[in-house]
Amino acid sequence: MKLAAVIVAGGRSSRMGQEKAFAEIGGRHILARIIERLAPQVTLVAINANGPAGRFSGTGCPIVADRPGGVATPLAGLHAALQFAVDRGFDFVLTVPSDTPFLPRDLVMRLAAADSPAAIAASGGQAHYLTGLWAASLLGEAVAALGMAHVPRMQDWVERARAVVVDWPVEPYDPFFNVNTPDDLAEAGRIAAEFQS
Repeated sequence: MKLAAVIVAGGRSSRMGQEKAFAEIGGRHILARIIERLAPQVTLVAINANGPAGRFSGTGCPIVADRPGGVATPLAGLHAALQFAVDRGFDFVLTVPSDTPFLPRDLVMRLAAADSPAAIAASGGQAHYLTGLWAASLLGEAVAALGMAHVPRMQDWVERARAVVVDWPVEPYDPFFNVNTPDDLAEAGRIAAEFQS
């Protein structure tokens, strides 16, 4: 099974005041931490982002933009990831948001063990709709969903795709902790320092 990962960095980061992917935790960008977590688990890591691609040039990752004229929704990022997988001949693509610095090192293994065309992560009773492993064959359904008059939310898409939910423990910390605010960034710094993560 050929696997790629796409980090979805399409959000506006309005609560952070800066692009979340480039916020630093322990002297390292969140994006660098995510790439380090994902690279051993997949064949290739790419970044879904719009705007100037040059800001990601230091990552060495291919940049995958949303389709032109598309709607600003996480589903557009998933569509771009699925299209990338199909174009590059991957069987599955993992998607993760660009604000989750502590992703589990067994993320792909456990999602793949669900043996389903779609599987998403959950922790602490919370489903993480964008953190999922998707069969490239779902591309047609994603195209159809984006063409609807009312584009489905990610949670609706997950339901349509009949995704299996795979749960992770939240001790000693939530591996899907996401950084949305300066307070979250401070807490991420504490987690990284305490657990050498």
